[in-house]
Amino acid sequence: MVGTSAFADISIAGAAGLAGSGSVFMGSLLRAFADASIGKNIVKLSAMVMIIIAKLLMDNKRSPMLCGIYTAVSVLLSGAAVSVVIGELIYKLAFYIFYSAAAGFTTYSLCRIIRDIEKGAAVKLTASSGCYYAVVYTIYTASLCSAQLPFLNAGVVLGIAVTMLAAFYYGSTGGVVCGALTSCAAYLSSPETGAPLVLLAAVGLFSGFIRQRRISLAAVIFMLTGFMLTVLTGTSDDVIYSLANYVAAAVLFLASAPYYSDRHIRVPQSTADSDSVIQARLAFLADSVAAVRGDTKMIAEKLTKKNENSSAAKDDTEEVCGKCYRRCICRRQGSSTMKGLEALAVMPEISLETFPAELDTCIRRNELMAARQKGINDETLGKLMDMRRSDCRGILSEQFAIVEKMVRDISEKNEIFYSSPVSITIKNKLLKFGFSPSYVNACYNSRGRLIAEIYFTAEDAPASSTRICDLISDELKLKLTSSDIISSGSEVRLRLYEKPSLNLEVCTASKKADETDESGDTFCIFSDGTGTGYIVLSDGMGSGREAAFESALASGLMRRLISCGVGEEAAARIVNSVMFSKSKEETFATLDIIKADLDRCMLTSLKAGAAATLVRHGNEVIKISSDSFPVGMYEESDITENLCVFDEGDIAIIFSDGINEGEYRFIRELLMGENDLKSIVDEICAKSEKFSPFNRSDDVTVIGIRAVSA
Repeated sequence: MVGTSAFADISIAGAAGLAGSGSVFMGSLLRAFADASIGKNIVKLSAMVMIIIAKLLMDNKRSPMLCGIYTAVSVLLSGAAVSVVIGELIYKLAFYIFYSAAAGFTTYSLCRIIRDIEKGAAVKLTASSGCYYAVVYTIYTASLCSAQLPFLNAGVVLGIAVTMLAAFYYGSTGGVVCGALTSCAAYLSSPETGAPLVLLAAVGLFSGFIRQRRISLAAVIFMLTGFMLTVLTGTSDDVIYSLANYVAAAVLFLASAPYYSDRHIRVPQSTADSDSVIQARLAFLADSVAAVRGDTKMIAEKLTKKNENSSAAKDDTEEVCGKCYRRCICRRQGSSTMKGLEALAVMPEISLETFPAELDTCIRRNELMAARQKGINDETLGKLMDMRRSDCRGILSEQFAIVEKMVRDISEKNEIFYSSPVSITIKNKLLKFGFSPSYVNACYNSRGRLIAEIYFTAEDAPASSTRICDLISDELKLKLTSSDIISSGSEVRLRLYEKPSLNLEVCTASKKADETDESGDTFCIFSDGTGTGYIVLSDGMGSGREAAFESALASGLMRRLISCGVGEEAAARIVNSVMFSKSKEETFATLDIIKADLDRCMLTSLKAGAAATLVRHGNEVIKISSDSFPVGMYEESDITENLCVFDEGDIAIIFSDGINEGEYRFIRELLMGENDLKSIVDEICAKSEKFSPFNRSDDVTVIGIRAVSA
């Protein structure tokens, strides 16, 4: 190898046990005798003797580190001794230092591989383990390249076949890596051997694009591509010799590819593959939750029918009449007594005035009345329990629907491309300045905007996001914006993002109802940390402090859930459940949610009992309305969703229910004739009383949104 003896057999002797080391030494010695090359291989042979002696003295320990050290020291001492004998120590000492280090590291890598195989562990071609396999593969392929066969080169044939296999099963990445290592091994053997394989990595790159198609097709394409590139480079004088190597490698690939399995081989998975697996599992989980919800509803309906059938009207008087000695006499009286008992059994309430006249002569009248009253009480309690169970089933079904929606939102494929280099850069920068992030996820969205999520434990959380934003902006040479710090309890998350090309201009105007100290309307304007803007307007029932509390609870909870990553519809359903179950009193609030996706120029409107929204798009005004109910009225949410285009210059107006629909025509004319957003909002709010449908005044909130260039 490179004009000197290869150290492949030395590494085997260093990594194997005592018996294995002796066997390798005997084989090398016999080969040297057969080739009359004892003098040429004296360094290698003497190094093997030292390795065997070291294993004898050290109880044959097979620690990878010790084996590597034994080998390196033995090669260095042997080379130095031979150099002293021939009087060339000064000239060859540097070479033997390098030679011993390479042999020692190869031994260490081989020993690590052997130890993992003996433990039955999978072959991990990742991180440091991948480095060990790459070193051993390169060195042993280079050694095989020196084993000349008629018309073939054993190392070249093996390397090309391995490259074919890697390109076929692992795509371009596998083809490039194995092709580059094979070219390196061939050049280590000799420049003449390596020159025809100089473009093998490129062959692996092109062949990787037809991964896992027909094996025969892949072999033909790989062979033709490799042969053509070899000829075009002009590096091979013997074209037939190169073609024979590719043909032999293709035959070896065809024979081995059908039996190859990645069961015991672990390679780095691409982010796309991992995302596909996660999305498929989450989608299946969402479908399973939906199926369970349907089964639960069906079972509940069947049990309800069964209870209704089994709880048919029971004769509450049976026990009283059964103990009476006049029972037989009453039965003989005929239909009048029986009619009286039947009338008594269906009476909703009992008293002396309503007691059936057919039973006036009954000697157990008071006992009949008490028994019937007990039956009425039991029926009333049963109805109440049925109503309670029905409410519980409704809430349970809604909770299942919320879980299903949340899982399905996560399972939807997003056009996000994760960047490991940027993630590492951000983390290293923060560590350098005393911050301790748990992990960092940096990615680019479909428009190429950078979005970085930084997670901290609650103990290591920064007090402010400004310092971190400045550090990362300076490091990446980008103008980044930071979101609010969101806490999950044990962890906090901070998002940094590049602003989209569009921004939101927001103007508000509000007016309290007469004789109230506090408005019942609450709104919040925020971003989810990715550049998507949200406006949430909530109107509580009535006006004053109680209405303000209801609307603040609804809007605040929506903001927190959306900022934590919950989808808008799922968040609205959670808010509905909280409002419905938080107290015995009837409390509800409207929800009007605007989501502005400024990358796609889309506006999403979600409404729960809210007034209509007017959108000026180009030269037309679009009305977005819904017939939904406010949150908190029923156990199941009633949310409507609408989408519309929202380009630069477009305006959207949302308002609380203090605005009557009669004002919509006036607002349309105002939107088409006016361009000052603040003037539009103030004008609508000022004239709201004239268009109010109520005799009393109500709280009024008007919010105007316009897309402007950032």
